[in-house]
Amino acid sequence: MASGQLSRVEALACSGCRHACHVMLYCDTETQLFGRIPIRHIILMQMRFDGLLGFPGGLVNPQEETLEAGLSRELLEEMGVALPISVEDHVDACYAPASTPSPSSRLITHFYVRKMDEEQIREAEIAAASTATDHGLEVLGMVRVPLYTTKGGGLASFLSHSFIGNARSQLLNSLLLLVRQPWCNPRINYVRDILYSLRLKI
Repeated sequence: MASGQLSRVEALACSGCRHACHVMLYCDTETQLFGRIPIRHIILMQMRFDGLLGFPGGLVNPQEETLEAGLSRELLEEMGVALPISVEDHVDACYAPASTPSPSSRLITHFYVRKMDEEQIREAEIAAASTATDHGLEVLGMVRVPLYTTKGGGLASFLSHSFIGNARSQLLNSLLLLVRQPWCNPRINYVRDILYSLRLKI
């Protein structure tokens, strides 16, 4: 386990620690940009109130609710839909980069990845802009991650923006896990090629 990373059990055993849960929602798609550039996957992130990019979610109190129930509650507030999140969707837990030295006040971030149908993703995008209570306040809008390259743009440009906490590394690690799955279609090796082109260690 990498330095700073925790198992779910270790994280929940941390006395006095605060917990934040976020999720990467994604789906497969056959859609093409301009009718010629395969998009292949839709991954949702959000533009936060502070102008930083991040994943949907927020603070959860394990003393009052499970991590997954708390994350589902946050999704209802930020996206207008209470998506069911399971323990199996939990992929990572670690201390937040900006945590203070005091163990009693450290923030532990939990990251989840959940695959959905394309129709569910589109419905979530619509609900986020039309019924979510946090729309226009804590959340300025949902954003799709461009998993392709264009002349002078695409994923490389997206990654040059500012992300909250460890959201950027969570995105990159999730992309790497995606392309390493044994069932993964070889077509999506384009993601690995893009990461290599950015000289990122994988």
